[in-house]
Amino acid sequence: MSWMQAFPTTQITKFREGATRCNAAYRRGVYTLCLFSQWYLPLSMAQTLEEIFVGETTEPALKPSEIPKPLPVLPLRDVVIYPFMLFPVIVGRPASVRAIAKAVEHKRVLFVTAQRDPMVEDPDFDDLYPHGTVARILQVQRLPNQPLLKVLVEGLYHARLRQPFHKGEYMEANIRLIRPRIPKDDPEFRAMVHRAAELFHEYLQISQQPHEIWLTYENLNNPVHRLYYAAAHIQQNLEVKQRILEKEHLKDQYFELLGILTTEVEIRRLVQRIDQQVHDAILQAQRRYIIQEQIRALQRELGEEEEEVIPELAALREAIERAQMPDHVRAKAYEELERLRKTPPISPEFSVNRTYLEWLVSLPWTQRTEDNLDIEHVRRVLDEEHYDLERPKERILEYLAVARLKGLVRSQILCFVGPPGVGKSSLARSIARALGRRFVRISLGGVRDEAEIRGHRRTYVGAMPGKIIQAMKRAGTINPVILLDEVDKMSVDFRGDPSSALLEVLDPEQNHAFNDHYLEVDYDLSHVFFIATANVLYDIPLPLLDRMEVIELHSYLDDEKLEIAKRHILPKLRREYGMEGVSIEVTNDAILRVIRQYTREAGVRNLERQLATILRKIARQLVENFTTPEDPSGTAEPLMESPDFQAYVQQHRITITADSIPQYLKAPIYTEHYKDFRDKVGIALGLAWTSVGGELLPVEATLMPGTEKLTLTGKLGEVMKESAMAAVSYVRSNASRFGIDPEFARGKEIHIHVPEGAIPKDGPSAGLTITIALLSAASGRPVRGDVAMTGEITLHGDVLPVGGLAEKLLAAKRVGITTIILPKENEKDLTTLRPSILEGLQLHLIERIEQALPLVFRTPPLTLETGGESLSSTVLPEGDSEAEDGSALASKVPG
Repeated sequence: MSWMQAFPTTQITKFREGATRCNAAYRRGVYTLCLFSQWYLPLSMAQTLEEIFVGETTEPALKPSEIPKPLPVLPLRDVVIYPFMLFPVIVGRPASVRAIAKAVEHKRVLFVTAQRDPMVEDPDFDDLYPHGTVARILQVQRLPNQPLLKVLVEGLYHARLRQPFHKGEYMEANIRLIRPRIPKDDPEFRAMVHRAAELFHEYLQISQQPHEIWLTYENLNNPVHRLYYAAAHIQQNLEVKQRILEKEHLKDQYFELLGILTTEVEIRRLVQRIDQQVHDAILQAQRRYIIQEQIRALQRELGEEEEEVIPELAALREAIERAQMPDHVRAKAYEELERLRKTPPISPEFSVNRTYLEWLVSLPWTQRTEDNLDIEHVRRVLDEEHYDLERPKERILEYLAVARLKGLVRSQILCFVGPPGVGKSSLARSIARALGRRFVRISLGGVRDEAEIRGHRRTYVGAMPGKIIQAMKRAGTINPVILLDEVDKMSVDFRGDPSSALLEVLDPEQNHAFNDHYLEVDYDLSHVFFIATANVLYDIPLPLLDRMEVIELHSYLDDEKLEIAKRHILPKLRREYGMEGVSIEVTNDAILRVIRQYTREAGVRNLERQLATILRKIARQLVENFTTPEDPSGTAEPLMESPDFQAYVQQHRITITADSIPQYLKAPIYTEHYKDFRDKVGIALGLAWTSVGGELLPVEATLMPGTEKLTLTGKLGEVMKESAMAAVSYVRSNASRFGIDPEFARGKEIHIHVPEGAIPKDGPSAGLTITIALLSAASGRPVRGDVAMTGEITLHGDVLPVGGLAEKLLAAKRVGITTIILPKENEKDLTTLRPSILEGLQLHLIERIEQALPLVFRTPPLTLETGGESLSSTVLPEGDSEAEDGSALASKVPG
């Protein structure tokens, strides 16, 4: 029998009125009943309102037939009221107050249901759950000094909204009562009730709820009462508890309850398990610390060593002895080991000091690899992996020669500078392989913190050594090849300047005692072969640049790309794709067409991608043509291992010519924009250097009536604008010498344009071309279309030297121009070019603008005698490679 069955209804009312006067002993005797005392406490003293469950009774206080129709609807926030449950509700919204007033007038019965969203202030029926409870108002009390009502309601029946409608300023609805039907002689239902009791008991124990709740549950015999009693005491959110009311059949409600209880029990078991594991770990650490302290105390009494108490300390001591550290580093290591020994293992400093010692013992202090000083071997390895690049190869061979003479040389610090894709990083890797050293790459692009180089001080959380020390640990030797990649991409901010930190690393006079902030001991970097890479020199700080030997790697020329593709790219791709046994021949013209019409780059990365595309398409054709319906290609065995396929590819030899390239790569991406080489007035052909090679650069000039001004178009840079202004000034000041009216510019607008206006152009090499184009426009004489030129000028007509000769000469050869005008001061640079570049070219070297006029005009507008001095240009005739005096360029041809 439940505790409520012991009292008639009239006595229960008396208990409600006298509950505020119950003493402590009374509370211990009748725990649940005394919860009514909260109803009479002030709101500030009763912050938590307990749910009160009405015990089992033989008949409800109000029969279903006595329930009026329709019923006022009371929306609830964040609470679900079940049948047979007492619950105090705070009511303050006007519509809810009117619904309470309406219910009090008609048997004090109303329909309570929960809001879907508690934040809705004025809910409609769409904002309410359709399932709720028919409840009776037991007591209404107005709160002092507040426009709120305390309403004590008692759940009677499970019900559902049937015909909702508004009546005045509150909601009313006809409801449908859901009478629970207890299945008879249903073993499944009995099993569900029994299992729900087990789970509810376990839930109460795990959640540490009062034992009286379980005692009350045991005294309930009606499974309906047990269902709602258990649901009321589950600590879950509104949506979960509402799911029980949403089910209209008792078995479905019990199934939902079992799911909720199972989930809650599993979660609370997991929480308990985690808490227990944490508790056990703490106890174990404390127990271990106490035992270790006791052992230390005993060892101090016996005068014995203490490191053996912790096995980690003994292992660290052995590692220090094996590391062969310098004396000052060994002293520092033993000092830190002694500090570690005195530090409790549970202290955060213990792991910090242990990590520091682990770094010390893991660094190489004496381990080194023997250099391969065989010059022929090194030359062979470098030639196998890289075509040309003679200067860096010669520098490595010189280093080996000195090492052979002396036995040991100071570490080298090289800096490879060149555009992307020319082989800087791969060359460094080849150098390491040729020397027999280990290779480590450090990427410096985007590094902006000095601590990335020097490391963090150990006082910081998560401190670690810098990239240099980390690279030495990865290498495992004191003489690796370390590549400092993208040294020109470092940044500077408030955290320091990493380029300044590199000064100590790359200075041969200082790097024998490199001090990392984390290690706090000197580390010898003098045996390391440092190789830095950069795309441009001007982004490297001058103090850092001064410490490195710069070797410039220029962009590859077309003939160099051709050799690289034949010697390296195609064999590599055929190995990767398993096509070494396939008979494929790629002609030189085909590769050159890919280079010129499908790539535009300084290196060979895009060239490799395009050639890879061709090979993949060939592989697809071979597989598709060989495969038959009887022999599908989805077998596990590679086709190249099949004798039939090997015989097939041997019979089908594939030749890729220049004409077949569009079949694989579609339409050309790049074409030569200028193809009209007829003599024209006001157009001169210049040569320009770009990061992806040389380009033909036509310059157009014209004079037209208008305001006297100079118009420059073509997206020219500041240097080219100044060259154009210098050219105009030179032509106007020397107009009479050229047979031009000195007043040719009066009332005229001079317009100079460089085609392809969307592409920025700049550089000090267009002055000569602009001057010739302007002279042609002013004199009306056409400029030869088969002559190209490059050079900068002064206001007095001197022609100054330029750079990028190899790229410019190849650009002229590519379009069929063989007569080229160059500055005289560039004669020394021509001797460094390969003979294949100069072959077939007629080069004219000039010192003054006047010397170019007979070369670019078929009828020169000038008498070439100035001051009694004969003007002439130095020329290299086509096919000549030597002159009588042994120089590459010596013959004189009168202008």
